Amino acid sequence: MAERPYTVLSCAVSLDGYLAGGAGEPLPLSGPADRERVDEVRAGCDAILVGATTVRHDDPRLLVRCPARRAARTALGLPASPTRVVVTRSGALDGSARLFTDGEPAPLVYCATPALEQTRQRLGAVATVVEAAGGSDGGTGLRAVAEDLHGRGVRRLLVEGGGSVHTQFLTEDLADELQLVVAPCFVGGGGAPRFVGDGCFPWSAQDRAPLAEVRRLDDVVLLRYTLSARSRAEPAEEV
Repeated sequence: MAERPYTVLSCAVSLDGYLAGGAGEPLPLSGPADRERVDEVRAGCDAILVGATTVRHDDPRLLVRCPARRAARTALGLPASPTRVVVTRSGALDGSARLFTDGEPAPLVYCATPALEQTRQRLGAVATVVEAAGGSDGGTGLRAVAEDLHGRGVRRLLVEGGGSVHTQFLTEDLADELQLVVAPCFVGGGGAPRFVGDGCFPWSAQDRAPLAEVRRLDDVVLLRYTLSARSRAEPAEEV
């Protein structure tokens, strides 16, 4: 089996497990201390991956923000920020989104085969569009994406959502670590997106995910879970 990057899933949720407000409107779940932590995690990765829905709804830049961290990366001969990666079935992405207009290098867009050529025509000037075949439903095969990223030199991958992407990484056993931040608020449904959807997950009530760290960051709590043997082989952090 081909190698894949060490993969960290990062997410902030409400107390009732939602990523955003009703109808998907943005919800301030994180705070300054956690945003600083995420920036540090980003700086230590080779690539950051999100799904197309996250790009459409949140318009993220996915860049390292701290000037000192950016300078430290460039001093090592690395780009100031990790490679930005998007996975999409339909290719329905706007080339004027900040992901494509801010920062370098140009993002990688992994697109399902049926929409590949039209996506290359639409985004070829602002991104490198790569075929992502192998999904059982004709969509993007995330294992193939991960293996291709490893072949491009990505050894540590940060996945920042959304819910469908997190679900696929977990159910396909492609995640090594989960960094879940819980905010002290409720959303209450109303069509809001959840952290994960339905699926067959490796961890159950009988086979619980190991909790490696609990950390308070202002009024939110970071829960860090180790999901693979190699994640548990890394240096332990105090819980």
